[in-house]
Amino acid sequence: MTGRVIVVTGTSTGVGKTVATAALAVRARGAGQVTVVKPVQTGITGIDPSDADEVHRLTGCSVQEYTALDDPLAPDTAARRQGMRIPPVAEYADRIRVLTGFHDVVLVEGAGGLLVRLDTDGGTLLDLAAELAETVPVEVVVVAAAGLGTLNHAELTVGALRARGLEPAGLVIGAWPAEPGLAELCNAEDLPRLTGVPLIATIPAGVGALGSAEFQAQAPSWFS
Repeated sequence: MTGRVIVVTGTSTGVGKTVATAALAVRARGAGQVTVVKPVQTGITGIDPSDADEVHRLTGCSVQEYTALDDPLAPDTAARRQGMRIPPVAEYADRIRVLTGFHDVVLVEGAGGLLVRLDTDGGTLLDLAAELAETVPVEVVVVAAAGLGTLNHAELTVGALRARGLEPAGLVIGAWPAEPGLAELCNAEDLPRLTGVPLIATIPAGVGALGSAEFQAQAPSWFS
């Protein structure tokens, strides 16, 4: 077995990437065995659940978290403050490749945006995706906000991916408001038009608070 990897990145932090990852995991179950990886998690308090915990709660999928850091900062900054060395991106890639031998789909959720440093050597999620793509099938899904500013952020993210030879598989609006305004309605039309990437899902705001069964029942309806 050689499974495929779906890398989930955001155009910024706070755009709904974790809930989008959970929805993608529910959808991917139709393809077989699914696991979710969070290479680096920051802001670990011991009180609030981590992103990996939330994905597991919503989906029941197996999850792995490789590096956990205390401060709610970019991973390399948080690691320096703690005096910790984070494994280089190449090590994360090796571990994810092993998982593709046992799972049909491996979802990898990044931290923040595409160019946030995941290690103290300057490696980014973009570097991780490009390295994985050399040996296993990789799809990249970009999670974007609904409101003002999202067009610029999405185009920059898509451009950075294409510059490394990675064509995004789709866009997801990570938190669609219950009462969208003019900006949100226009952005939903303009995002695919301006980026040339299809909008594959629109996820309602607040669904991360649902119970597991309800989340899994509703998730398929959020996809085009």
